[in-house]
Amino acid sequence: MSRPHIAMRKIRTVLRLRAEGLSLRQVSASVQVPFTTVADHVRRADRAGLSWPLPEGLDDDALGARLFVAGDAPGPAAERPQPDFAAIHRERRKKGVTLMLLWHEYKETHPDGYAYSQFAEHYRRWRRHLDVVMRQEHKAGEKLFCDFPGQTLPIYDPDTGAIHLRAELFVAVLGASSYVYAEVFPSQELLYWVTGHVNCFEHLEGCPQIAVPDNLRAGVTRPHRYEPTVNVTFLEMAAHYNVAVMPARSYKPPLSG
Repeated sequence: MSRPHIAMRKIRTVLRLRAEGLSLRQVSASVQVPFTTVADHVRRADRAGLSWPLPEGLDDDALGARLFVAGDAPGPAAERPQPDFAAIHRERRKKGVTLMLLWHEYKETHPDGYAYSQFAEHYRRWRRHLDVVMRQEHKAGEKLFCDFPGQTLPIYDPDTGAIHLRAELFVAVLGASSYVYAEVFPSQELLYWVTGHVNCFEHLEGCPQIAVPDNLRAGVTRPHRYEPTVNVTFLEMAAHYNVAVMPARSYKPPLSG
């Protein structure tokens, strides 16, 4: 039997919401499951002759057996369709595109293809053969790369379900360990930019030697290739923690890639 991509509890919720008249995209947003996965499970339920409410006494094992029959199992690895890793590598450069999203698109086209773990492993092996343009060496405790990447997170009203705020994500990454600190704020204003750094330092229980921000307005008031003007309040905060500020070059965000 092919392993389900999501928990049986979510599959039941998908079928219930679909029966209540929600569109596939509405179900996807409500259950926080990719659209293609929702469509796949609804299609499997139709093929199995299942509708909501499900038959009484149908437990998770029985439901899985009805939805994921033996014929769904992929064949040997050698027979599986090979992903176009060159195209995948290009797509990953686009904003908001993750390897998981590209795998879902691959599985939508090739249902008998690799599971995600093998897909990711083969991609990593392929990527090792690319020419290395530049390698950065980071010393432990030296640099903290920080930014508001720009992608917002929807905050829903618990009563109406409507989006009443799109929050900003503050992200800080230690260069040597790639340890990530992230926090959600109402906006990219200076107050939250400084608060994000303070909370990050407290979480790390220490400070880096250098903070490397992007050229957002809260951090850098005048971007420049050689002599950028850093926000005074941000500089005062950094000086309090004995941290130097070295903004990234314009159009070279520290958290890109």
